[in-house]
Amino acid sequence: MLVNLWGPKKTISFLGCSVQLFIFLSLGTTECILLTVMAFDRYVAVCQPLHYATIIHPRLCWQLASVAWVMSLVQSIVQTPSTLHLPFCPHQQIDDFLCEVPSLIRLSCGDTSYNEIQLAVSSVIFVVVPLSLILASYGATAQAVLRINSATAWRKAFGTCSSHLTVVTLFYSSVIAVYLQPKNPYAQGRGKFFGLFYAVGTPSLNPLVYTLRNKEIKRALRRLLGKERDSRESWRAA
Repeated sequence: MLVNLWGPKKTISFLGCSVQLFIFLSLGTTECILLTVMAFDRYVAVCQPLHYATIIHPRLCWQLASVAWVMSLVQSIVQTPSTLHLPFCPHQQIDDFLCEVPSLIRLSCGDTSYNEIQLAVSSVIFVVVPLSLILASYGATAQAVLRINSATAWRKAFGTCSSHLTVVTLFYSSVIAVYLQPKNPYAQGRGKFFGLFYAVGTPSLNPLVYTLRNKEIKRALRRLLGKERDSRESWRAA
């Protein structure tokens, strides 16, 4: 996708489009499920800190990760072939930055009712349901925190959940704009931008968001900013 965006050649083979669609569906579904698992992890860390090591043990982590990957592979195996078997229009011009289900459905010149129903069902299962569970988890977490009359506890809870909440907001706002949009040209044009953002922007920001709470990263950033400030001051003095 990035090669197509930055290079002069804006074409992709059918095989390349198939591989891109399969991987994109798989990784996107995995992200939805893993964000839900992480919300559960934050809930246990804040609401049941004394039992955290007992509940969130390594075996459970492996099981939840395995469920996320298996479900994402099943989703890709089911939806990719049905999308690629659509009768596509002769111009074969994808109105998007990459091969994904909504853009390929729009490219079809045949009946897409089955594919649209399939897309709607998968969107509910892998977007609406995980997001609802995340919101319910944070609702219970907020209730538990508000019952504690301690500013220190509030700061700790916010520090535990802030990075995950940021990523959830960035990811799901983009996914909803792409997969749960109304059928009109304005929404489709906006969906292309959000599709590009959650395909490139969100994964690029994830490491930064998650590591900003790391003390070593914070110290390194302070040293870097301090050096830049000193260099600017010395340049002005010179």
